[in-house]
Amino acid sequence: MQLFNTYSGKLEEFKPIEDGKVKMYVCGPTVYDYAHLGHARCYITWDVLYRYLKFIGYDVTYCRNVTDVDDKILKKAEKEGKTPEEVSQYWYKQFTNSMNKLNNLPPDIEPFATKTLGEMISMVKDLIEKGYAYEANGDVYFRVKKFGRYGSLSGQPIDQLESGARIAVGEQKEDPLDFALWKKDEKFGYNSPWGVGRPGWHIECSAMSRKYLGRTIDIHAGGADLIFPHHENEIAQSECANGCKFVNYWLHNGFVTINKEKMSKSLGNFLTIDDMLKNYDANTLRLFILTNHYRMPVEFSDEALTAAQAGAKRLTNAKGVNNPDLDISNTPEYKAFCEAMDEDLNTSKALAVLFDLTTRANKDEKDAYTILYKLGTVLGFKFEKAGLSEEDTNNAIKVVSETLGQSFSSMEDILNLRKQARADKNWDIADKIRIALDSVGVVLKDTPEGTKVELK
Repeated sequence: MQLFNTYSGKLEEFKPIEDGKVKMYVCGPTVYDYAHLGHARCYITWDVLYRYLKFIGYDVTYCRNVTDVDDKILKKAEKEGKTPEEVSQYWYKQFTNSMNKLNNLPPDIEPFATKTLGEMISMVKDLIEKGYAYEANGDVYFRVKKFGRYGSLSGQPIDQLESGARIAVGEQKEDPLDFALWKKDEKFGYNSPWGVGRPGWHIECSAMSRKYLGRTIDIHAGGADLIFPHHENEIAQSECANGCKFVNYWLHNGFVTINKEKMSKSLGNFLTIDDMLKNYDANTLRLFILTNHYRMPVEFSDEALTAAQAGAKRLTNAKGVNNPDLDISNTPEYKAFCEAMDEDLNTSKALAVLFDLTTRANKDEKDAYTILYKLGTVLGFKFEKAGLSEEDTNNAIKVVSETLGQSFSSMEDILNLRKQARADKNWDIADKIRIALDSVGVVLKDTPEGTKVELK
């Protein structure tokens, strides 16, 4: 399996530290607002990597943190007259709901920053004792120039960084490049050896990955916007505190753009996942994202999502029944799918395998649907047909009532009438019901367990 390592700038053969096991860390959300399409791109991408590694036999430990102490959370708390805990807990629940709706698997470990303060303080103490950090009036800073490889991940030499570095009002740094490990904060802070304060953002991930995954980990992933300064600073503080290499493979996904601009809350051009799911289902958003290579930017447009919607419907509405006992590991489709995914997660190429299987499943080719189902699930697609919402149901009842010239109070009444019409061989009534429902995107499927009502 080849993965593009941002640190080396090239494709590398993936070799885990321990045979058969993978330790994977992904930077999680700062919980103060709704998750947007950019977050969907990030967490769907790494959900697929997690699923695929497990699919090919690795024992994966996936850790994704939650930043629940941050300037943005504090500002929101003050604005709304709430505690920071109330704000972060509320928005964490919203984030989790959004991830569930996207069919993302939960990480194996999901630590909160406020629950890992002891480990952060311990790491900062280590850095001070080793001479890599210093305290200044309640703040603690990292000495960037003491770490000779600083800038290696982002490809920015120290002299280049120096030209743009500044010391902000209130900061007491030895050097403009130095970054905060601990910030003095007597209002919202926590006790520490340097007074009341709170951790800098970067130290959180270093402390949490060390606690839960160890001093050296296989994969660290996140959005490309985190390469500098967040991941650059993580490398510096982790390697200086731990005395060893921090991460073997750095992976980064590209941005989602609107009119060629990165989607972000700061630019005010973001579309929330929840709002998107009012018009498009999770399979559509997933297909939209996976059609593009994860390292490339994705340009948002209604046209692209409409195309993805049609593709997702075709994929997940394929004919057939999954046979869970079928071993697909020696099928040519399995091999083609794995070859694609082993090419630095070439999901576009993997999707081509799925669409070929869709065509063959619809021609009733033996085992095609089962192979499609098993491989599609690796990419996180849900093959369960969508049920009707209350709005869908009311609309369907209204159309059938108008078509037949009589009033119905429930879908059950319509199904009972159709059942009776079929028993009486009154095909005219039965057909009118079917055609009326079809006109609003509702299909009836007769199964041994009864008639199922589904969206097309």
